[in-house]
Amino acid sequence: MNGNGLIGELIGGNGAVFALALFILLCVWLGVRIVPQSEKHVVERFGRLRAVLGPGINFIVPFLDRVAHRISVLERQLPNALQDAITADNVLVKVETSVFYRITEPEKTVYRIRDVDAAIATTVAGIVRSEIGKMELDQVQSNRAELIAKVREQVAAMVDDWGIEVTRAEILDVNLDEATRAAMLQQLNAERARRAQVTEAEGKKRAVELNADAELYAAEQQAKARRITAEAEAYATAAIAEAIQKNGLEAAQYQVALKQVEALTAVGQGAGKQTVIVPAQALDAFGDAFRMLKGRG
Repeated sequence: MNGNGLIGELIGGNGAVFALALFILLCVWLGVRIVPQSEKHVVERFGRLRAVLGPGINFIVPFLDRVAHRISVLERQLPNALQDAITADNVLVKVETSVFYRITEPEKTVYRIRDVDAAIATTVAGIVRSEIGKMELDQVQSNRAELIAKVREQVAAMVDDWGIEVTRAEILDVNLDEATRAAMLQQLNAERARRAQVTEAEGKKRAVELNADAELYAAEQQAKARRITAEAEAYATAAIAEAIQKNGLEAAQYQVALKQVEALTAVGQGAGKQTVIVPAQALDAFGDAFRMLKGRG
């Protein structure tokens, strides 16, 4: 018996076994599906949704079920987009937006929307135009966080039917045309000039108030000094009056002579005084003062 005959007998006798083994291997190959952690697989049976396979080992019915779509569940970023918008005060602005999203329910995404990126971009553009149209330019610039929150909330609500979760929606920049920018710069310069004038006026007002306070304080201090001087003079007058009452006319003459001596001394100490003319009565005053002092001693 030659080799070809032996092989023929083996195949003829075990052909059914080999065919069965190959069929089982093919069923295992087609029935076992290993899904990566970053994906979900949509399974169809005769063109109809059968199941969504999660990460790990999954089993399907061979020849009946097939994996129709392999959907990545990783977060995605849409390309930054520029769209025109008109504010409530009729200012044309160009808004740059950025959106991040991920697919959470592939069965909705596959059967309800064809181009996910284009649909989300169109939705974001419409919402941004609508929200900016409700605000004035100053509000758009100053309340950007509030605007972003509103855009994110509305976008998330609208794409929920597509099995999509919007993780981030940002307004990166709000650009103005040259004419509007020049007008805003002119307005800003005018506002700065007005503030400078107000500050200068407030400074002058404050200076006048402080000067008035200083003058009032000086007047009060002068009044106090005069009052103290008057009190001192009153005390001295009272002391002299008491001395005159006790010692009689001699004390009065002593005070008069002492004042005359002090006056002459002051005249002699004046600046540029080389010669002092002393009247005869002055010499008498000196003599009277010395005699009184001697008498007191």
